[in-house]
Amino acid sequence: MTTLEQPTRARPAYREVEIEVQVRRRETVSDGVVALTLAAPDGVDLPEWAPGAHIDLLMTPSLVRQYSLCGDTANRAEWRVGVLLDPDSRGGSQFVHDKLHEGATVRVRGPRNHFPLVGSPRYLFIAGGIGVTPILPMIAAAQAAGADWRLLYGGRTRSSMAFVDELRRHGDRVTVCARDAGDGASFRANLTAALAQPGPNTLVYCCGPEGLLTAVEQACRTWPEDSLHVERFAAKELDPLAPDSLVTFEVECQRSGLTLTVPQDKSVYQVCEEAGVDVLGSCMEGVCGTCECDVLEGEPDHRDSVLNDAEKARGDVMMICVSRSRSERLVLDL
Repeated sequence: MTTLEQPTRARPAYREVEIEVQVRRRETVSDGVVALTLAAPDGVDLPEWAPGAHIDLLMTPSLVRQYSLCGDTANRAEWRVGVLLDPDSRGGSQFVHDKLHEGATVRVRGPRNHFPLVGSPRYLFIAGGIGVTPILPMIAAAQAAGADWRLLYGGRTRSSMAFVDELRRHGDRVTVCARDAGDGASFRANLTAALAQPGPNTLVYCCGPEGLLTAVEQACRTWPEDSLHVERFAAKELDPLAPDSLVTFEVECQRSGLTLTVPQDKSVYQVCEEAGVDVLGSCMEGVCGTCECDVLEGEPDHRDSVLNDAEKARGDVMMICVSRSRSERLVLDL
């Protein structure tokens, strides 16, 4: 087991590991979705995690994908993930569905959390399709804390909506809307009604396809700052009206003692890696948060889909796989 020291500011910091795990159980939880229960072959405890955390599956050296943990946070012996077979798969979900049967082994890295559940007396959870996976442990935590909560869960077809059976026990706290059952309009109506006015002492957690996230972000513009928390599957489209970053700029890697020039056609991550600086990355799209780095001086140009607006405004961290600079020089804790 390799332990990785990856503390993150203002986010749950875990003991990350890189370890080979075995598929202990594989269940089909809906059309096109399998749930994998992973455990260390020697039975050692896995690192603790909290709702919102994800792990990397290192399926091949060039095929690394992130999946939300959706099991029981108290079960240190096992991790569980749910994986949708994407018809447009770039290889990750296809590998999981074709290769990771019971008894198979796969290398994993994590856990990491860029979607942490903040304490609150009330929650509105919103999930679209496989976006329900990080919401499951959040519901369990809210329930255990005695918080008031409800879930709006939408999908294409009821048969494709994962973990519906697990959610039934919560009764009318959960609203399930499937388009094939004629519930598409109902889901939109429920969403509009739920977000029309800011809920008192209410936090909104949303995960799902981009169309849903965009609609929820727009609806929550009148809510207090930091009410909304989202997690994306893919990179958010950049604002074309945002100020342009510099074409080239310098990066001082303080711990490494190197000063490097970042050209227009390369990322900070690429330049640092080529210079032998120890950097860790995965998605290279600004989605997973693996490459998060502390900014000691300078003004980053944030192009990621991980940090919220307040975190971007603070400018104390950046995702070096996609973000650039608005200042001539950045000093990074690398």
